[in-house]
Amino acid sequence: MTNGTDGENKPAPGTRGTLLIVDDDAPLRRRLALSMERKGFVVETAESVAQGIGMAQTNPPDYAIVDLKLADGSGLNVVSTLQQVRPETRVIMLTGYGNIATAVAAVKAGAVDYLPKPADPDQIEAALVPHEGPLPDPPENPMSADRVRWEHIQRVYEQCGRNVSETARRLNMHRRTLQRILNKYAPREGN
Repeated sequence: MTNGTDGENKPAPGTRGTLLIVDDDAPLRRRLALSMERKGFVVETAESVAQGIGMAQTNPPDYAIVDLKLADGSGLNVVSTLQQVRPETRVIMLTGYGNIATAVAAVKAGAVDYLPKPADPDQIEAALVPHEGPLPDPPENPMSADRVRWEHIQRVYEQCGRNVSETARRLNMHRRTLQRILNKYAPREGN
């Protein structure tokens, strides 16, 4: 990354910009770094929250891909640091533990998108780089209405500190009905 005369970071000529990948899964991190380099990004990688924060503070990137759950903590801390040192950094949050509550937390921390693992490099590139023109096609397997309802209930439950009575009150739902829903597994997709 080169510094412009106006003090802002500018991508090196001939590249799409700098990209920081923070993930503790070494094989995934290496594969993703290679794929994104082929797409024209100048890539740096980190395997922990501490490394990610250090790299973000030393050389804030144009783009970042951050795993939510890292061995030494939450990737949300890396996202927050990136937003403090360089608010225009476009951050994508990746996770194998996806639900709407964590997606909301990621977006509130400053991520522009949230993708469940495994996400392919084309999906990541599409989320990282804003595109002009028509909206993309809808997903082939969108969440069912039952799944959306279940995710919403889970998010409100988490926001209420896992308090069943308060969640039931806010959802205008009987407490026992809510308890039955919370004791069930998430609705299966594809049925």
